[in-house]
Amino acid sequence: MPPTLASLVQHSALKLTVRAGADRLDTPVRWAHASELADPVPYMDGGELLLVTATNLDAENAEAMRRYVRRLAGAGVAGVGFGVGVNYEDIPAALVDAAEEAGLTLLEVPRRTPFIAISKAVSAAIAADQYRAVTAGFEAQRELTKAALAGDGPADLLARLAAHIDGWAALYDTSGAVLAAAPDWAARRAARLTPDVERLRDRTAPASVVVGDNEDRVELQSLGTGRRARGALAVGTGAALGTAERYAVHSAVALLTLTTARSRSLQGAEQRLGAAVLRMLLAGQPDHARAVAGDLYGGLLDAPFRLLIAETAVPAGAELLTETMEAAAARSGEALLMVPEGERVVVLAADGGTAVAACASYAEAQDDRAPREGGAEDSDVVVGLSAPSGPIAVAAAYKQAEQALSVARRRGRALVEHEELAAGSVLPLLADDAVRAFADGMLRALYEHDAKGRGDLVASLRAWLSRHGQWDAAAADLGVHRHTLRYRMRRVEEILGRSLDDPDVRMELWLALKTTEAATPAEE
Repeated sequence: MPPTLASLVQHSALKLTVRAGADRLDTPVRWAHASELADPVPYMDGGELLLVTATNLDAENAEAMRRYVRRLAGAGVAGVGFGVGVNYEDIPAALVDAAEEAGLTLLEVPRRTPFIAISKAVSAAIAADQYRAVTAGFEAQRELTKAALAGDGPADLLARLAAHIDGWAALYDTSGAVLAAAPDWAARRAARLTPDVERLRDRTAPASVVVGDNEDRVELQSLGTGRRARGALAVGTGAALGTAERYAVHSAVALLTLTTARSRSLQGAEQRLGAAVLRMLLAGQPDHARAVAGDLYGGLLDAPFRLLIAETAVPAGAELLTETMEAAAARSGEALLMVPEGERVVVLAADGGTAVAACASYAEAQDDRAPREGGAEDSDVVVGLSAPSGPIAVAAAYKQAEQALSVARRRGRALVEHEELAAGSVLPLLADDAVRAFADGMLRALYEHDAKGRGDLVASLRAWLSRHGQWDAAAADLGVHRHTLRYRMRRVEEILGRSLDDPDVRMELWLALKTTEAATPAEE
């Protein structure tokens, strides 16, 4: 620790005597400076031991000494050393009283102790403290490096870091979840800082922020050298970090960043292997895919899985989604096969697992955060999710995911599951510009006919189709005679140039009517 007034008083060679402020001797001394100016404050930086002989001071004037001492105390001066035997044989009582009143430590410096000796003592103590800090920092670096190279994960590194800073340490993944903490009790404390970690993640790395409450002071440091952070380190202490503690924290950040970079390199190799496995599955070669997958992805192919395709025009969107899924899978020990395809990423994840759940939660949060009116182009990421599948049906699962992705894009939703399409109505799929254009073109002549007051052909067609061509039932719905309805249907055929006996024509007309009905409320 840096020198204090107490350490200078205890210095046997200096022979200093405390004349005021004996209860403040634990005040650190940043430097020792001699000045005979009546007002040295403009030239002070705070934390100095000011050495004076009162050459230019009215040291026996009580009011003058009160003003002088208050100025020094307000500037953060650590204390005053008064050299006796030069201008005054003893420290004037006015100065002693003023120092006691202002709470400023006053030391008596004997004539035989030159001011330069005090300056040298302070300088030597500061240098020794810095040397101890650097030595402790290098020792911490050696210990942390040894822990990092052991390959047992971050727990040992965090434990050693916590011991060096006399506090606690925690490591977060990209989603803000706590991966490890030391001591064990710190995990709960660290979990409360997840919102702060999420905000730090959105800043360009490297970044840091100091947070905290009544419990401690916490410093968050981002990990990674790229545009986005790959994680975060939190250190909690009772006070600001000293030089030695700062060395230890910086070493931990560097080591964890290197570990993260190495993990990303390994992940790249895994993705290349995963791409080969996916190609074999899509080619209908599950046995070969299993052989290549080995222990890395083999377990994923032994149980039902989901195939999802994520697409984005903003690279950070898909990146954040995949990192969220990776973090969830890592916490639960699930295998995750992830293959980038340009602006897309294809993922195989265990059905009912945490990775799929994390994807759904991410999509739900995205929909809640930014409701989209213009469709998927306004979103960060759009996801299509297949039904549960197995190795022999990956090609079908891929097609299902693409279909769900297409629907999600049209509906402006972040995620659509294929099961929704299979279990739901086909009518929502009609909300497509191309389908609406087809419907308008097919029915335009009928609407124009009705607009001129020549009959109600559109309503008659709708009633006849809804009754499956039953003349009496459809005529009753319209309140007209069946012969009138027959005449109207002949006019429909004449105007459209299509035969209502053709089932394809009836189907197209029915879908066109449903499409225009669905569009009418929005147009109103």
